[in-house]
Amino acid sequence: MRAMLAALRPYLSDNEFRGVDEIATRMGFAPRHRWLLRQWLRALAEVGSVEGDVDTGYRYLRPVPDPIRADLFEVCADLGYPPPLATFLRTCDDHLTALARDTVRVQELLFPDGDMTTAEAAYRDNLSSRYLNLAAGRAVADLVRILTEDRSPVRVLELGAGIGGTTDDVTAALAGLAVEYHFTDVSAFFLDAARRRFAHYPWMRYGLVDMNEDLGEQLPFDIVIAANVLHNAYDIGVTLRRLRELLNPGGAVVVIETCHAHCEQLTSVHFLMSPRADRPHAGLTDVRAGTDRIFLTEREWRRELIAAGLTPEVVLPTAEHPVAGLDQRVFLAVRDR
Repeated sequence: MRAMLAALRPYLSDNEFRGVDEIATRMGFAPRHRWLLRQWLRALAEVGSVEGDVDTGYRYLRPVPDPIRADLFEVCADLGYPPPLATFLRTCDDHLTALARDTVRVQELLFPDGDMTTAEAAYRDNLSSRYLNLAAGRAVADLVRILTEDRSPVRVLELGAGIGGTTDDVTAALAGLAVEYHFTDVSAFFLDAARRRFAHYPWMRYGLVDMNEDLGEQLPFDIVIAANVLHNAYDIGVTLRRLRELLNPGGAVVVIETCHAHCEQLTSVHFLMSPRADRPHAGLTDVRAGTDRIFLTEREWRRELIAAGLTPEVVLPTAEHPVAGLDQRVFLAVRDR
């Protein structure tokens, strides 16, 4: 929040309320990122640093309160996140105005020179991701063992597989089982890296799949894995219904999702979620429409899964688990007959 305020302070008045569009114009905020500007202003209003709302505009009040703990690297280490992630978050804060203006792209900071170390720190090499990915791997392996009683091989589709953080644990859990695993993403960059990373698995297949465009063209699968990707759906309810139609009887989806946007995401990885400047979509049409939200709450995920004909049988971690406070969940939901 201190980085947000530092970026916005030159364009906020101490006296008059300025509208979001005026602040954005003065700052040179890229149109595709302006939903983030509204999120920043709401977050700063909640801590009393600015006053106002998206209808009346905002004015500056006071600095952001001092954090309970100021050392980002120590906090990341305590939460099980390695130093490259802290470096990435700090670098995003230092380049926040450039990110907002689209003169620096967050991909350049997350994948410097094509290196995946920082992305692996965010999506694999940390306490929460290790827990979720291991849980997903065990859930998929258990499902495969059940399904192989009447079909072989079991067909598995992973959507938006990205750097393969979840794939690592799932494929390790599937060793010795009869599967055909389809690793898919919207980017050939990730497919090329995956072919090298998983070359020792003869049952791996690779392909480009856009869940917003291509699900109707896929052959049936028994299990669909979607780790940190379904929030990119234009309409989550529609996408879940398409996934249910894609599943064979007895099939299931295994979903990993964040259920609350913390502030460090609003100044870093959320830039990845803005529509492309050359291909803006019409906007979200589900429960998030008009809210600037990206993530659903756990309750909303349960409701959307059930409405789509997918029964949540496992949701982890439970409320009392130590990693529950990081607000990420793994859902295993079975297709209704």
